[in-house]
Amino acid sequence: MRGWRVSRRERSPGRVSLEDMVPEDLARAGVTPELAARIVADSRDRVAWMRARSRGITATDVAQLTSHTAIGRAADAKLQGSGFSGNAYTAHGRRREPEIAAWVAATHGIQPSSALFHAVVEKRHLATPDGIAVDPAGRVTLCEIKTTNKTWRSIPRTYLRQIWWQQHVLGAERTLVVWEEHDGFVPVGDEPRCAWVDRDEREIRGLVNLATELIDELYLRTQRGKRPDAAPARPREPYRALALSD
Repeated sequence: MRGWRVSRRERSPGRVSLEDMVPEDLARAGVTPELAARIVADSRDRVAWMRARSRGITATDVAQLTSHTAIGRAADAKLQGSGFSGNAYTAHGRRREPEIAAWVAATHGIQPSSALFHAVVEKRHLATPDGIAVDPAGRVTLCEIKTTNKTWRSIPRTYLRQIWWQQHVLGAERTLVVWEEHDGFVPVGDEPRCAWVDRDEREIRGLVNLATELIDELYLRTQRGKRPDAAPARPREPYRALALSD
């Protein structure tokens, strides 16, 4: 998990991230050395970030774990890829995120982050929150940013699973969920909307149990693929994570 580099070409010019900060800056932002030591990769170096994500269970993976019956589909997606590489909506979200992150920093003091973190105990549990802050007492607060063309009455359950997983990985107490509605990719309203989501130990425990089942399933599938009589599989991507096994 050491030795990764951030590609200068992938940096977002309008966004200052935790990895741009020297130790003194990290201290002023409230980020502890222990937390900084758990940074695995940076999403601005997309190849390194995708490679690191493929070797663990991320919030994106967990978002689909609605129950035990979803394990097989999640394992298929992890080993074979989803085939989704983005569309106009995801491109809009990437364009708007630095602006929304700047608003969050100015109004709530949560600094933007593009860092991929691993959990303390299980290093295959990974998360890339959009923002992070640590108060003087050591309490971690996260931010998750979304753009949508729909009017939300409540935060969608899929996103809640992502948020609880991030809280698990980072040890966060709560998350500020910020969403900006758009109409034809034109933002609606003067400011984004936001709501706090508190840590939920019961939900987190359920997600951790499902993630453990997913790791076990991935281990079994990759071990079967290593048998001499097994037909060699052609990977769809060169860094697909057959390395979820120890």
